Amino acid sequence: MSAERPKRPGLPIALDAAGGDHGAPPNVEGAVQAARAGVSVLLVGERVKLHAELGKHTGSGALPIEVIDAPDVIGMDEHATDVRSRAGASINVCTRLVKEGSAAAAVSLGHSGATMASALLTLGRIKGVDRPAILTHLPAQGGFTTLLDVGANADVRPQYLAQWARLATVYLRVVEDRDSPTVGLLSIGEEEHKGSQLVLEAHALLKALHGHGVNFYGNVEGRDIFAGTTDIVVTDGFTGNVVLKLAEGEAKVLFGWVRDALGQNLKSKLGGLLARDALRGLAERMDPSTYGASLLIGVRGLAFIGHGSADARAVKNALLRAERAHEARLIERLEAAFAASGPDRAEPASPTTPG
Repeated sequence: MSAERPKRPGLPIALDAAGGDHGAPPNVEGAVQAARAGVSVLLVGERVKLHAELGKHTGSGALPIEVIDAPDVIGMDEHATDVRSRAGASINVCTRLVKEGSAAAAVSLGHSGATMASALLTLGRIKGVDRPAILTHLPAQGGFTTLLDVGANADVRPQYLAQWARLATVYLRVVEDRDSPTVGLLSIGEEEHKGSQLVLEAHALLKALHGHGVNFYGNVEGRDIFAGTTDIVVTDGFTGNVVLKLAEGEAKVLFGWVRDALGQNLKSKLGGLLARDALRGLAERMDPSTYGASLLIGVRGLAFIGHGSADARAVKNALLRAERAHEARLIERLEAAFAASGPDRAEPASPTTPG
């Protein structure tokens, strides 16, 4: 992998600082942490409120942070389609900044549907991509597994999965330095003849792409995601979202069991003290905040979607991840890859607003 990655200073990351379950405080704190790590940030939201929040952080005035006023915010209980009529909504301001070239990426911990809709409507799709997908990382043996789609598209066509495999392959090559990432197709068995009609048709498309921009391993099962059998796993957004939520929920339950077991008696408490550092490292790997936010891949600009319940650490890591993708010229690389090899879709699809 070439080490040649020209850094493009000066372009900040636009953060929807009004989004999320907890509003401005974790967004501003995460922005301050990212700025101290060298990332320039545009805080988008209600100007007075954001300046007041920034004032709580000593030395924030000297950091590369600018406040951009956005008088409106799309709440978590509102419709994603509202982005069409509310130009002043914070997420729309963020994606416009990216479109205009004033920001390198848009990051939101707010309404995921609104973020997808705004990014798609404002930025458009990369030529050759029918539908963007949400790409995320899950902790796995030896590192992490990249999973997509995890929620943007509940109903899909086989060619979408093939396109997502190509998108994720480029992403891992240019952002994560994985030279020839392997792609697995999530199914109910490893055998080629197993799976739904969608899986069978997607398998044929991916097999045809093997050696032509995609290193296709074959079918993988749910357990393979965490075993690290392949670098990438593709599936429909309904299944992917269930896998993601199951993984996050199971991690919390398991750590609860460990905590309870270590507190049962004096002997187990002493054992817990001895294993404390190892357990902290494990918790770090399994914490969603470590990955910050998920990339909406396939649109003509960088857009990241995080958990509404995200804390400052997740916000910071989302901003750092967005900066890395920008420095790696991800969008340009994706467009070049699709332009070079051409689309692999059966028919064109008109843009729709995600729900």
